[in-house]
Amino acid sequence: MKRVAIVGYFLEVNSFSPVTTEAGFRALCHLTGDEVAEELRKEASVLPLEVTAFARALDELESWEPVPISVLAATPGGPVEQAFYDTWLADVRRRLEAAGPLDGIYVANHGAGAATQDLDSDGTLYALVRDVVGPGVPIVATLDLHANVSERMVDMADVMITYRTNPHVDQRERAEEAARAMVELWAGVRPETAFIRLPICPPSITLLTSEGPYADLIRFGQEARDERILNVSIFGNFTFSDLPKNGITVLVTARGDRAAAQALCLRIAEKGWAERHRYQRDLTSIDDAVAGARARSDDATIPPRIYADVADNPGSGGSGRNVSLLEALHAAGATGVVCGVFHDPALAAEAHSLGEGATFEAVFNRDREDEFVKRFSAPARVLKLHDGTVVGRRGNRRGRIMPHGPSCLLELGGICVAVSSNRLQTYDPAQFEMFGVDVAEARTVVVKSRGHFRAGFDEFFPPDRIDEIDAPGLSSPVLSRFPFRHLPRPVYPLDEGAMWAPPAW
Repeated sequence: MKRVAIVGYFLEVNSFSPVTTEAGFRALCHLTGDEVAEELRKEASVLPLEVTAFARALDELESWEPVPISVLAATPGGPVEQAFYDTWLADVRRRLEAAGPLDGIYVANHGAGAATQDLDSDGTLYALVRDVVGPGVPIVATLDLHANVSERMVDMADVMITYRTNPHVDQRERAEEAARAMVELWAGVRPETAFIRLPICPPSITLLTSEGPYADLIRFGQEARDERILNVSIFGNFTFSDLPKNGITVLVTARGDRAAAQALCLRIAEKGWAERHRYQRDLTSIDDAVAGARARSDDATIPPRIYADVADNPGSGGSGRNVSLLEALHAAGATGVVCGVFHDPALAAEAHSLGEGATFEAVFNRDREDEFVKRFSAPARVLKLHDGTVVGRRGNRRGRIMPHGPSCLLELGGICVAVSSNRLQTYDPAQFEMFGVDVAEARTVVVKSRGHFRAGFDEFFPPDRIDEIDAPGLSSPVLSRFPFRHLPRPVYPLDEGAMWAPPAW
């Protein structure tokens, strides 16, 4: 019976966001040993989806014993506090050393991590695992397609497999692919990997996989595979991490044939570089968004639309507390509007203390103000209260628990606002439906999200009824607004004259 250790670490770092502490992981997923084992077999789990999917896939392929080590996951934010990360790494090392002989390691990893004093925290984790198990034990990893891939990560892992969908809805399939890869390595396949990082750091909204340059690049890579190629992974990178290892990265793993891996990797990279100018996107101004919402308020024949507040996406390190768009819609008297999910624990707590039906002056951000978080107040009524625990029904969060903490739905004139205690992006209609909101009845829906809402709300809003709003925030797609310090400059699109030369293999 094969014994496979399971280690998980999920943090997408926006270096311009506040530091991520232990509390951020405790709010979402912080499990060790038997706690992981207990969640592993649940139908609806707090574990990242690929962890449970890997276990179920390996059940079908091999007689094996899971050896759960530890799984951490937090909502995207700033670099992880170094002392906490070091303590966690020490615990992972201790548990791995105590686990006894292992036949494989599965690392479930976001890949866009950093610590306050370690710009390659993911690479540090991979190196630790390799140091403990030695060179002969296969390490297979699955990663988010926004991972920032370092040379150390590639050197330490045998196979690295990234998602192919954005919004991310293929975690199950990639976990199944990882399980099959593990079985191939046990059967004697020798992985040979080719790796190219391009000086392209695009805004995340240009990395959709239904259409556009990134979609075309992924499709090209998959169609060019043959029986020699074990995996093709194209990482879009997460530019807000602001790291030396940022950049669109092509990783091709072959079955014992390095030349085949290198040839395909180079073909994909050359196509990606040639099409770099396609990574551009127009945004909708707040004024135009408000005008559209007002028009829909007055004319029921105009189809409803969804507004993505992409610059304040908690899923990209945004605070979820920017009120610029809400305040403008409220001032204009827009009606039939549903907004959320705002992150404001103090406001949610006040609503719970007052009770459903209560009217009061709702003060957003009373306990915090900064460049992108401003106070806003308006007369409000508490429409609905909820404990905030809901299971997603569509897209990225289908079947997964979303812990919002004590939450409420407030009515501000013609606007309904969902407010939560925990900071989560808006993935799924269930985040409004838990309050009894019928999304189909809304004239305008505003979501704190960059892209994952597309897979959850597509039953109401096809792509031609989506607007990405140019509001202020820590995840604005307008990259020139950020004081980058560590990106590998020159880099496109920040530097039009960025250059790239193929590797001298």
